[in-house]
Parts: sequence; C-alpha cells; structure tokens
Amino acid sequence: MTDHAPLLTTPLHALHLSLGARMVPFAGYDMPVQYAAGVLKEHLHTRAKAGLFDVSHMGQVLVKANSGSVADAALALERLVPVDILGLKQGRQRYGFFTDENGGILDDLMITNRGDHLLVVVNAACKGADLAHMQAHLAGCSVTLLDDRALIALQGPAAETVLASLAPEVATMKFMDVRDVTLVGAACIVSRSGYSGEDGFEISVPATKAEELARALLAHEDCEPIGLGARDSLRLEAGLCLYGNDIDTTTSPIEASLEWAIQKARKAGGEREGGFPGADRILGELANGTERRRVGLKPDGKAPVRSHAKLFADAEGKNEIGEVTSGTFGPSVEGPVAMGYVPTAFASAGTQVFAEVRGKYLPVTVAALPFITPTYKR
Repeated sequence: MTDHAPLLTTPLHALHLSLGARMVPFAGYDMPVQYAAGVLKEHLHTRAKAGLFDVSHMGQVLVKANSGSVADAALALERLVPVDILGLKQGRQRYGFFTDENGGILDDLMITNRGDHLLVVVNAACKGADLAHMQAHLAGCSVTLLDDRALIALQGPAAETVLASLAPEVATMKFMDVRDVTLVGAACIVSRSGYSGEDGFEISVPATKAEELARALLAHEDCEPIGLGARDSLRLEAGLCLYGNDIDTTTSPIEASLEWAIQKARKAGGEREGGFPGADRILGELANGTERRRVGLKPDGKAPVRSHAKLFADAEGKNEIGEVTSGTFGPSVEGPVAMGYVPTAFASAGTQVFAEVRGKYLPVTVAALPFITPTYKR
C-alpha cells in the first residue's frame, strides 16, 4: 500500500491558519471548514453583509484557438457542452456542464469570453479529468491550467461596497459581467457572480498577491472570512448543485432541472442543434420529459435530513421512490433544507414524501427552489 498523497494547499493557506480556521481535507486540499465565529454566524454574516471565501482549489483553465479566433475556441468547446458559447459576448460568462455520451454530467463549470480566449473555471475534484478531457477533444486549441493564480469569492449584499472601496469601477458591473480590474497593484479578473445566492464577485488574482488582496478586503468592517461549512448551507438554500452530490454521471441535465442552462441555439431547431455528447438523450428528455427530477425538499420540524437518506411515498417506508442528495439546516430559512431526486409524478411543489432518518419515516414536503430569494444585480 502507498501512503495517501499529502494535501495540497492554496496561496491563502497561511492566512487561514493565522485567522484560526479549522482545516479539513476537501478535494485533495487542506481547506478551512469554519473560523472562530462558526458556521451559523458565518452563513448569516454572508447573507447580511459580506463574506470572503477561498476557492483557489478550483481550476482556472485558459482555452485559446490556434487561429487566434475566440469564435473558433467557442465552437470547439461547444462540442463538449450543450451551451451556446459562440453567442457569449466579450466580457460575459455563462454556466455550463460537460456531458458524457450517455447524457450524464461530467462536471459543471463557468465559461467566460475574454476577447481572444475563453476562461473556464472547473471544480477542484474534477480538475485533472476536465483538463485531460479538454486537451483530448479541443482540436486546434491550446488548453492551459492557470496554476499561478488564486481565486477569491466575495459574497453578500455589502460585497459591492467592500470591493468598490479598492476599485470603484466594479459598482457598474452587472450579474455575469467579467472585466479586468487592478486590485492591490495586481492585474485581476473580476466576475460578478458566485455560489451563495447573493450578489457578489469572484476574483482571479496572481497567487503572489492573493494574501495581500484578501487582507485588504478583510480590513473592511463588513467583510469576514467564511469557510466551506457556510458555503455549503448558502448554496443549498440558493438551490445550487454541488458536483458529486446533486449532479454526476448518473444524472442528466434535464433530470437535474438544469434545462435553463441550455440555450435555444443548442436545442432542437436551433442554429447549432445538438453536436455535444449525449445530445440524443438530452434533447429527447427536453422534448418528452424525464422519469425523475431534482427538487427542493423541506423537512417538517427542525431535524435536518442528510444526503443519502432514502425517500418513500408512504409513511411506512414500503415504497422507496428516491434519495436526498444534499441536506442541512438552513440558517436563513430557520429550518432544515434539502434537495434530492423523486419521480416526476412526485415533483410538484407541495407534494408530501417521507425521508428515512434513523429508522423513522419523517414527513418532507417537495418545495420550489431556491429556498431564499437571490439578490443578483441584474
């Protein structure tokens, strides 16, 4: 047997330790799960003011066509995702996902048109596989992992005020805008996006300047460091998927209720219909529906229903119908929240199902997602 590989660290690792973070292994990295305030207070602070997250473990990948044409890069990447990238304007980004030949989801990602290239941000656990996938299939393009940059997320209603104290021009950005901004003397790429349901920004910064930037943001009275624990409860309240929990190769985008991310150009009758892995299944499901759907779940009472809990149609636990994929206590909704898959016949909001928790069958109501009202700046 070989020893486990040592955990990787982000450029902000020393800062986390100096701030008293409790560190845990996550996707091969030593990451902060919480700070002294604790998950509950960190969550509520992000919803009320501004939270700072280290997401440097994620992969930042530059895709550039050998021709120098961003359109060529877009068309190449469209062969791997059911997303309209050719129609993505410069300085804008879009959510998407890699699909496999069976219509399953290999990873979800963000894609930005940077003018002469695309910037693709992928999940940490899938980074190596995604990089290999792109390098193998994007003929005529160079695919480069930007391993000399950190990624910081600033989320919450005060995020604009905090970041504008360093760069006033960010105040004019709208949701999913991306632009070059100089912060603490460093050339940064700033997007108005994030994964909390709140307004906010994600900042790609040279690794050597990451700690200086983080400290400058944390110097603002409204900004506090936030760990992975609160990141998880924030994204779950916002109805956002976590790859490996809520979506994976066993789930199609339509089963996962992500059809909103497939633009008209790639659907049946669109200018560039299909042409991505699993297109027959995915376009078929768009036309004819699916047997199951990802839904919001609101457990009765105060006890959280965790991932992998089985779902049943009846209170006796005789008719198993699905499974919880994410579940926790939602501080902002002051009660437990969850997501999972149920047959389409059970997917309407208000439908009652039952979750098995320690041998008991607890009533759970199918709920519309998200559980909170997003505050994105449109």
